[in-house]
Amino acid sequence: MSTTAIHRGLEDVVTGESRICYIDGVKGTILYRGYNVEELVQKSNFEEVSYLLLYGGLPRKAEFERFRQELSNRCSVPTQVLNLVGGFPGDRNAMDMLRTAVSALSLYDMAPNDPLKQSMSIVAKMPNLISAVYRQKEGEWFVPLRKDLSLAATFLYSSYGTEPNPQDVKVLDALLILHADHELNASTFAGRVAASTLTDVYSAFISALGALKGPLHGGANELAFQMLEEIGEPSRAEQYVLSRLAEKKKIMGFGHRVYKLQDPRAAVMRGYLEDLSKRKNNTLYLEIIDELERVMKKEKGLYSNLDLYTGSILHLLGYPSYMDPLFFALGRSPGWLAHILEQYQDNKIIRPRAEYVGEMHRPYVPLEKRT
Repeated sequence: MSTTAIHRGLEDVVTGESRICYIDGVKGTILYRGYNVEELVQKSNFEEVSYLLLYGGLPRKAEFERFRQELSNRCSVPTQVLNLVGGFPGDRNAMDMLRTAVSALSLYDMAPNDPLKQSMSIVAKMPNLISAVYRQKEGEWFVPLRKDLSLAATFLYSSYGTEPNPQDVKVLDALLILHADHELNASTFAGRVAASTLTDVYSAFISALGALKGPLHGGANELAFQMLEEIGEPSRAEQYVLSRLAEKKKIMGFGHRVYKLQDPRAAVMRGYLEDLSKRKNNTLYLEIIDELERVMKKEKGLYSNLDLYTGSILHLLGYPSYMDPLFFALGRSPGWLAHILEQYQDNKIIRPRAEYVGEMHRPYVPLEKRT
């Protein structure tokens, strides 16, 4: 029998070096390109964080203005792609619709040999493209394009067709920043594996997007909010947890492969959820979350993660739960693209091995003699 150590899920396996995101799971620290993510939430915005991830440093004023102008120039989704989205059956999975639409975008990109420009095009178009998927699923035609708004404001405006509330924009912007990168999570790793073959940016991006759809990754925020709706009342939270634990079932929105204590992003978003809940005069989900956190800490010693908060915030902003993983994709886009570009810069094809545990040297039996 082989003595090779097996690391299921590549847990704690370091596969390479990166300058993009640092995580300290014990102290609960996240740095984007060396900058603390909590400080970025307080002082920056999603556009600037996108620049930081893609270029490696914070922009000077003139650089930032050029970057914003580039995003504005590239934000329009081609009519052919909008028509494609408009023809999708409205009852289909929203992530499937988004994946297909992003793939179609690649056919209309005018910079096929420039990975950085392609990356900026994807970042610029994602708010309008995801909102188009939302409008299609809701049976509404698309909102006319505006180029004068931030990425967060564009997402709200192109979803609802009304001037976005500045306070809502700030909440959404913070949530986008917190989703922007998270080192070698499953979707980012999938994107880097694809990029290591030297495939194009869109193909690598779609690989990441496909991985994100899974219920153990990007789909977890949708399931976490559906759990809150199923519980319905704070008084039912404890019994829900105890029943699920007795059946050895997972409680969504708790625990994390990397963090030993609470996900620091969840701690940041709690304050935003408190303010948003008061402003929208709906504290139900916050109260259920409080009870869940109390019971889970007592019973399992587990803390909440960002997924537990995302769905509640998006619901209070008017979005159905099927939009939760699409919003995750919107926020994670610059991080995925930064990793894809980094993989190109110092590339070696990613090709791990597997420990074979099947039968050996089986004799071939002709078909007519098999019983």
